Order: sequence, then structure tokens, then C-alpha cells
Amino acid sequence: MSQAAEAGAIGPAPRPPARPGLLGAAERTLAWLNARLLLLSMLALLAAAGVLTSSVVTRYFLKLPTDWQDEASVFLMVFATFACGAAVQAERGHVGIAALASVLSPRANRIRLAASDLVSLLFCSLFAWKSWAMFHEALVEHQVTESSWGPPLWIPYSAMALGMSLLSLQLAVQLAAHFRPREAT
Repeated sequence: MSQAAEAGAIGPAPRPPARPGLLGAAERTLAWLNARLLLLSMLALLAAAGVLTSSVVTRYFLKLPTDWQDEASVFLMVFATFACGAAVQAERGHVGIAALASVLSPRANRIRLAASDLVSLLFCSLFAWKSWAMFHEALVEHQVTESSWGPPLWIPYSAMALGMSLLSLQLAVQLAAHFRPREAT
């Protein structure tokens, strides 16, 4: 269950009013970027489906090899998976533990969410750092896959690195929002 659903929401988490200052600018920039990456991810998944469908048809009816099609679809799916991670996190759409939210006080639940964001930020930052190292290594050493097509490995590694960096940035913005002054209600 998503963390947004833990709070009793149905569907995507409601957007808070635009915040002023650096935090608000970061939120707006990420929202703009996430919307475009979601669209690109959707197109990448559709392209992967098209490539895999043509692969099946080409192999079955024409009896032609399709080495490139499997790898191309994997590369497209890697892009789609990592590119939309920050957008999913912005909606708090990742899996959470609903049982805890229902028994904790609102204050304890806010602390739990902040702690979850902190641990996630640390993990995703480490993943992003390692992905950038793999990207650099693949680029400098001209690494390619072992298939007969042999596309460069920096392509999926760059998608991993960019996606995890954006997810880390999204988590950092959300973590900072936990510590902003509360508005009077």
C-alpha cells in the first residue's frame, strides 16, 4: 500500500499549495521534470512492447534472428523504470506499511515518514553514486554488451544514474519539507 493511502487518501496524494522559496522552486522544477519523464517512460514502454511484438512476428513468420530486439527492449524498460522513480515518489506511490500508520499518532507517523525518507535517501544516494561510477567506467572503457549487436553499456547505466539521482533529489526535497515551519490553520 502506498504511503499516500496510509494517510487515508484515495488516488494520488493531493498537491499542497505552491511553497515560496528554494524548497518551492525545487518542488516545482521536479514536478515539471517528472511530468516529462513520465511521458517519456510511457513512450519507452510502448516502444519496448512494439519491439518485442515485432521480434516475435519476425522470428515466427520470417525465421530471422532478432538479437538486437531483446536488448533494445531491455534498455527501453530500464529507462522507463528508473526515469519515473522520482515521479512515483513525489506521489508517495511506493509501497509502504499501512499497519503502522493506522496505530501511530499523527506526530509519530510524521516522524516515521521522515525517518523512511531519510533511510531511502541514503540508500538511493548510494545507488546513484555507484550508478554514476558504472556509467563512467563503461564510457571510458568503451564497454558493450556481450551480444552480437553489442550496444554500449553506458546507455542503461546513464538511465540508472540519472533516475536514481532524481529520486534522491525528490527524497531530499520531501525530507526538507518535513522540517519546514507549519502554516497556521
